Amino acid sequence: MMVMLRFVLAISILSSLLLTTSAQTCTQQTLTTNKVFTTCLDLPYLTSYLHWSYDQATGKLDIAFRHTGITSIDKWVAWAINPNNDLNSAMPGAQALVAILQSSGAPKAYTSSISDYGTNLVEGNISYPITGLTSTYQNNELTIYATLTLPSGTTSLVHLWQDGPVSGSTPQSHAMGNSNTQAKETLDLVSGASQGGGSSGNAVRRRRNTHGVLNAVSWGLLLPLGAIIARYMKVFQFADPAWFYLHVTCQTSAYIVGVAGWGTGLKLGSDSVGVKYDTHRTLGIIIFCFGTLQVFALLLRPNKDHKIRIYWNIYHYLIGYSTIIISIINIFKGFEALEVSVQDRYNGWKHAYIGIIASLGGIALILEAYTWVIVLRRRRSERKTAHGVNGTNGVNGYGSRTQQV
Repeated sequence: MMVMLRFVLAISILSSLLLTTSAQTCTQQTLTTNKVFTTCLDLPYLTSYLHWSYDQATGKLDIAFRHTGITSIDKWVAWAINPNNDLNSAMPGAQALVAILQSSGAPKAYTSSISDYGTNLVEGNISYPITGLTSTYQNNELTIYATLTLPSGTTSLVHLWQDGPVSGSTPQSHAMGNSNTQAKETLDLVSGASQGGGSSGNAVRRRRNTHGVLNAVSWGLLLPLGAIIARYMKVFQFADPAWFYLHVTCQTSAYIVGVAGWGTGLKLGSDSVGVKYDTHRTLGIIIFCFGTLQVFALLLRPNKDHKIRIYWNIYHYLIGYSTIIISIINIFKGFEALEVSVQDRYNGWKHAYIGIIASLGGIALILEAYTWVIVLRRRRSERKTAHGVNGTNGVNGYGSRTQQV
């Protein structure tokens, strides 16, 4: 039993480490050309990354723009600079580097000057001198390489990136979802800092990651772990009352950390104007309310021999298990929201959580069977003891008479 408990605790401790290291970042990437760049950035939308080296004295900018998750040949990707440095209207006037994955499997790279919103990314010259424009496709990743010469003294620029479908050989308009319309930001080429749409893309990404980790660890792991401890440890007499304190510690910690994650989610939602995940938000509010009810239930817990204790137990079990089930559902709703906004960047997080929650479920099944064996043996032993006591003491009305004879 203690071995099982240690294993469960180890899973909960390691889970946060797994969740925070599963997402791919630009620093972990090796480019197909083995070219090394001085700076890189995880772009906040469309599972894209930008690597660059910049010589401010000469204005020479070497870039590698990588877009992952390209599984169809009918797809184009583009990275562009807006010479007007207008973040609110970044597309008109943008100077784009475009790559189209052709049916032969070899991508085609070219330049395009975007005059307005109705452009079809027609091939043509751009306003920046450019050399070394190439593109590669490997492991569902389309990468554009180029060297541009920027005006002297340039330290920052407005850049944007997109993807969209191809009909025949002609690029079509991109989607108008949040991940597409927000794929733009101001980039400091020297420091590597970025600012997108009035709020930092990196800050939003960090807040999103914090929200996900806090809620997955609290509502999605500590809460089920506390329920496992309460259900299975109390069967063992040596674990009383330790199981109760462990249970309270897990659930209280889950509530405190979960409230922090819930608050982070509310802040994230208020900062994401026009982005709505109604189901995810509603379930989050329900989880918070149920968790708060459980805290009050702990404070108002009657004694074991109180006549209303059975009703308190029913309430406690019903709210507790409902909270766990809704929490797990909502965590997957959160993963769905990430898939819409940033596509497959967080697939590693999802797979890690599935593995951890499946392990907890497997442990619960094993402990369920094991504790039932113990309970049945204990009941059988109690019946034998009771029968022996009755026969010895004459409780059945015959024992004492037989002794006298």
